[in-house]
Amino acid sequence: MYDHVDVSASDVSLKSKFPVKVTAGLPSGGKLKLDGSVGPVDEGDSALTPVAADLVVTSLNLASTGLLDPSLGLGGILNLNASLVSNNGEAETKGTAQLSKALLVAGGLPAAEPMRVDFDTQYDLRKNAGILNPSTVTIGNAVSHLNGSYEQKGEETEVNAKITGENMPAKDLQAFLPALGIHLPQGASLQTGTLSTNLNVVGPTDKLVTIGNVGLFGAKLAGFDLGSKMSSIAALGGVKSGKDLEIEKLTTNLKMAPTGLEANNFLAVVPAVGNLAGGGTIDSKNNLDFKMAATLGTSSLAGGAASPVATGVGLLGRQGGGGCKTTSIPFLIKGTTSDPKFVPDVGGLASSMLKSQLGCAAGAVPNGQSGQSQSPADAVSSLFGKKKK
Repeated sequence: MYDHVDVSASDVSLKSKFPVKVTAGLPSGGKLKLDGSVGPVDEGDSALTPVAADLVVTSLNLASTGLLDPSLGLGGILNLNASLVSNNGEAETKGTAQLSKALLVAGGLPAAEPMRVDFDTQYDLRKNAGILNPSTVTIGNAVSHLNGSYEQKGEETEVNAKITGENMPAKDLQAFLPALGIHLPQGASLQTGTLSTNLNVVGPTDKLVTIGNVGLFGAKLAGFDLGSKMSSIAALGGVKSGKDLEIEKLTTNLKMAPTGLEANNFLAVVPAVGNLAGGGTIDSKNNLDFKMAATLGTSSLAGGAASPVATGVGLLGRQGGGGCKTTSIPFLIKGTTSDPKFVPDVGGLASSMLKSQLGCAAGAVPNGQSGQSQSPADAVSSLFGKKKK
């Protein structure tokens, strides 16, 4: 519903331009103001009539416009300040849009930090299609670049855009992460690091899908002790990461839709632990379902070669003197992003060992150690502190 619509014009003529002002109340309390000139009127198609005006939109609730799917709880408050020039069926709009309290994925929370877009777009009124010229997206001090195209198809607007960003400060972006359904673990915060993105955004505006890759480099996640979180996995129980988690790099292929997130080819290089690889999903209720594998680094092995962790890694064939190759320790991540749960993946571990490493456990003794070899079942069970039944 648009109410309190007021249009005022003077010296109206079909043959020449004349001044016009339009004000209106937008859905959910927003306001629109257009101030400029119109004319001469196109007698064949009034939509092609030349216009030159300044446009101001304040407090427009996107959930009330259909641009975002309100059934998923998505929304945001848009403020727009732009200039509009339309002539010969071509409309050019330049200006600044600010989106606050953005919520772009079900299961997210409104962003605490607004997103600002400085844009430049050209629209063909005859083809109902437009081009988004190189524009910038700013969140805090993080700046990315946006360009693409869009087309009106019936009541929907189809978008095909690209977002790229290099070396953006992660600390500035973390306040916007909840809008994407990503909640940092309780008590944790990104203190350092840079984020780079290369993303494609496609589909109708109310069902946008974002596909591409994201990388986090040189980061510190303060207040998150990964080692203690992974202690429920016996083979990883001796990992010591400290109260703050240093991340050398974290990369993933990402697919983000209004209903949730999917991450593939996930790789995190964590000096205090080793390499964590895998993939999974975050659903609309913020539930995690990740299948991962850890390849431990020597710095993560508390107590040296004789420690339980070192022994477990040895059984997996870590740098074996008997020709063994490195094999990872599978595990699952459940719970939510704000409270992740690391649990053993016994089936995955057994499969991995039986396929590639049981030759070491059942025959050759890894790391050049002497002693009687273990059976495959004993090797698997010992990693989780269980006795063979």
